[in-house]
Amino acid sequence: MEKGNTNNTGSFHPIKHFLVITRHRHKVLGHCARAGILWRGLMHDMSKYSPSEFIPSAKHFVGTRSPNELEREDKGYSLAWMHHKGRNRHHFEYWTDYNPRTKAVEAVKMPLVFVIEMFCDRVGACKIYRGKDYTDASGYEYFVRGKAKDRMHKDTAALLEELLVMLKDRGEKETFRHIRRDLKKRKDY
Repeated sequence: MEKGNTNNTGSFHPIKHFLVITRHRHKVLGHCARAGILWRGLMHDMSKYSPSEFIPSAKHFVGTRSPNELEREDKGYSLAWMHHKGRNRHHFEYWTDYNPRTKAVEAVKMPLVFVIEMFCDRVGACKIYRGKDYTDASGYEYFVRGKAKDRMHKDTAALLEELLVMLKDRGEKETFRHIRRDLKKRKDY
């Protein structure tokens, strides 16, 4: 069911959208480098520049909310998000599969490197979108407010929460040191 345009801007904002997604990518790239997964940082969110994601997001850009949320309000769904989550393995929504035992689509455990990238993505997004209001607790606060934990594989959710709590309690320097020195060596969690 389609609703009226909730864009509130009434026009296409490709430059503003480009600047926000590029600032976000650069922030995540820096975090991924600190976490020891530089390649993931270099490849992070490249699909956002594809026409399938860029055009609808620029049409729904307001600067204070996700364009995907606004596209969802406008159309009842977000084609940009469906395209994005299907191509970017750092999103837990990518990691679902049909379970032949339960006959349902369920979350599966994410590989460690993508959980680390997801952590870097969430911290980078909080820094960009919260701006001067960002604190090391922002990612954790967002995580506990949302329902993502309930839709992730339990081990994936537990690890992400562990990293966000560590960031909140001990800061970036210690959290990224832990990821590089301890977590990455495990290969699994």
